[in-house]
Amino acid sequence: MPKVTMVEAIAMAQAWELAHDPSVVVLGEDVGKSGGVFRATSGLFEKFGADRVQDTPLAENMIAGMCVGMAAQGMRPVAEIQFMGFLYPAVDQIVNHMSRLRHRTRGRLSCPVVIRTPHGGGIHAPEHHSESVESMIAHVPGIRVVCPSSPARAYGLLLASIRDPDPVLFLEPTRIYRLVKQEVPDDGVAAPLDVCYILREGEDVTIVTWGAMTTDVLQAAEQLAAQGVSAEVIDLATISPIDAETILDSVAKTGRLVIVHEAARNCGVGAEIAAIVAEHGLYDLLAPIQRVTGFDTVVPLYRLENDYIPSVTRIIDAAKATLAG
Repeated sequence: MPKVTMVEAIAMAQAWELAHDPSVVVLGEDVGKSGGVFRATSGLFEKFGADRVQDTPLAENMIAGMCVGMAAQGMRPVAEIQFMGFLYPAVDQIVNHMSRLRHRTRGRLSCPVVIRTPHGGGIHAPEHHSESVESMIAHVPGIRVVCPSSPARAYGLLLASIRDPDPVLFLEPTRIYRLVKQEVPDDGVAAPLDVCYILREGEDVTIVTWGAMTTDVLQAAEQLAAQGVSAEVIDLATISPIDAETILDSVAKTGRLVIVHEAARNCGVGAEIAAIVAEHGLYDLLAPIQRVTGFDTVVPLYRLENDYIPSVTRIIDAAKATLAG
């Protein structure tokens, strides 16, 4: 079985659904002949044609609006927004229509849309190409927010997202698009949504993260292990809704919690996780919760980008702070 990168696994998942579900259509800027800005739709236009893989004008609000109309008529559109910083023109359609269609029609209609978009920095791109604003969409009822951390996870979660009867914002960590390769069977088997994945079991501290930061957290866990600290690493995977049970069970075991995300600290998803644990698992905690995040500023240009993204050192320091507590 050949090994594939995350971006190749994403293309594989879309190809599987296009081949097996005639209601699926892929659309977005340059997704056709060019295969997408990161080549996440590479080969789809040649295999399925312009009726199923559609290039659109540079108009994100129109792309999202088309998706709502298609979904209301029984189709399953999978749209690409080239970078998360370009999502804002589409927010009108996502928040006011996509998320509300089931409620507005009292269940007569659903809105099975997937909005795919690159997420986060680390590729030396300008500021509008390096956004991590998952908390903005996670706050909206009716929208599921998903972020994979590996090629296999991306394949399975994207299949599940396309098959979901309600809208999904599918965040693709650009920093790990081509970082690693995995054997990913192209068998159409979806991965479960709305659950966390334990990437590494541990006894001393729980570290929760998602997306590209899983790579750094796993490196930190290795270094902590060499120092005698056993860290349990949890990949959130579905950012909204949060699988609170898995996190609470882990904290009950370790007594300590570190949350790591690339997005800005203020009102981030990490704050919601901390609130869940404070509300339901306070008496299990042996030390204050630590958050390791991006800073409350615009993502800097590439010379300072690595200072903005949480480092392995910062993660290790936060874990040690919980142990000191």
